[in-house]
Amino acid sequence: MKLAWQQPLLEIARNAGDAIMGFYKNDGTQTWVKADDSPLTQADLAAHQVIVDGLAQLTPDIPVLSEESTAISWQERQQWQQYWLVDPLDGTKEFIKQNGEFTVNIALIEHNKPVMAVVYAPALQKLYYANTEQGCFLVEPEQAELKLSLTSSNSVEMPVRVVGSRSHPSPEMAQFSEQFAQVEVVPTGSSLKLCLVAQGLADIYPRLGPTMEWDTAAGQCIAQCAGANVSQLDGEPLRYNATESLKNSFFVVSHPALEWHHFTD
Repeated sequence: MKLAWQQPLLEIARNAGDAIMGFYKNDGTQTWVKADDSPLTQADLAAHQVIVDGLAQLTPDIPVLSEESTAISWQERQQWQQYWLVDPLDGTKEFIKQNGEFTVNIALIEHNKPVMAVVYAPALQKLYYANTEQGCFLVEPEQAELKLSLTSSNSVEMPVRVVGSRSHPSPEMAQFSEQFAQVEVVPTGSSLKLCLVAQGLADIYPRLGPTMEWDTAAGQCIAQCAGANVSQLDGEPLRYNATESLKNSFFVVSHPALEWHHFTD
């Protein structure tokens, strides 16, 4: 049954992307400030509504947790075995900078793990989707659908391509990168950072700064279904809805053939 949800899910993501693009490069776009001082645009709210309405039609009995609707209590959430985890516009800073590196993220979580997802970058017209049964795929205009598959038999060559953030460069990432003899930084924004590893365009993405669960679930599913490793710094898996807090631990996404270790002070 779940596989029947995959294609409708892509349409929901595309529709949300269309809603976002209605505000993109629009001089009239309004910007507010959320409690954490991150920008919130009209596009966030428009995409949120499209996704929530679409999922309500597709799977009316499955709850939805979105970045824009987080007032659901832990007492209620901890009963969930299956739910949709949504970031309607990941990379709002990238949206405001108008560099195209923002995404629509939708993931299906089962037993604390993402099992189906779509990451759509509407300005770039790149759509990644994945599920644990079929694997990971990339859809781009005028190109055949591409299955993404990383294998540990493919060695990682120097320099190691390390994904960095355009909006959040950090000295911690620089320190982490010192373990590799040669490094090339690949800057990008939003959940596209995880997708670059899945696509084989980068070798490792160390996230040594704060993220929320809706920031990473869809990208994690994309990366893992393509064969990448995703783990916390202690090697434990990145899990969802396992505690009252919706904050992630620091984590690393890496090519399966790349060994890494974390330096601590």
